Amino acid sequence: MGTPAVAVPPLKALVASGHQIVAVVSQPDRPKGRGHNLGYTEVKKAALELGLEVMQPSKATEPGFMKAMEGLKPDVAVVCAFGQKIPSAMLTLPKYGFINIHASMLPLYRGAAPVQRAIMDGRSSTGVTIMYMSEGMDEGDIGISREIPIADSDDSGSVLEKVSHVGSELIVEMLRLLEEG
Repeated sequence: MGTPAVAVPPLKALVASGHQIVAVVSQPDRPKGRGHNLGYTEVKKAALELGLEVMQPSKATEPGFMKAMEGLKPDVAVVCAFGQKIPSAMLTLPKYGFINIHASMLPLYRGAAPVQRAIMDGRSSTGVTIMYMSEGMDEGDIGISREIPIADSDDSGSVLEKVSHVGSELIVEMLRLLEEG
C-alpha cells in the first residue's frame, strides 16, 4: 500500500526479492499539471509496469475494499506513504499484520511529513523504522530501524531518496525475519 514516488523502490525491492505480491493498493488517480488531466499515482504506474493488480479505494473504510482485502488472504500487508488511515478491523486480516515503512526514527516525528519536520528542526539525522501497525498513529511495535544522516546540502527530496533506498533494504530484511519466525 503506497502512493508517492518514495514508495516505488520498496515495491520494486519486494518484487525483486521474490515475494508474491497479491495486489498493490494506492490512492485514487487525481488531476495533475496545468491541464488537470487525470494522472496515475507513482505507485500505480510502477505496479502496472510490473504487471501487478492495482486497487484504488476512495477510502480504506469502504466495505467493498474490506471484502476485497479479505479475499486476497495476504500473509502480510506492507505500507509506505499510503496516505489513509487503515481501519482497525483490517489490521488483523493478514497473518503477520500490517507493517509500515516509516520515515523517521520512531518515536520521533510520528504522523505526516517526518522528513520535512526533521530538516526544519535542524536535525543531523533521521532514519527509517519498520514497524507493526496498530490503531494509533505510528504507535506499533518496532521491528527494525536504521539511522540516516542529513547533510547540510540535503533537502527533503534528497533525504526522501535516502529513506526510500534504506526502506527498500529494511522491508526485505523484515520479511526475511518474519519468514524465519
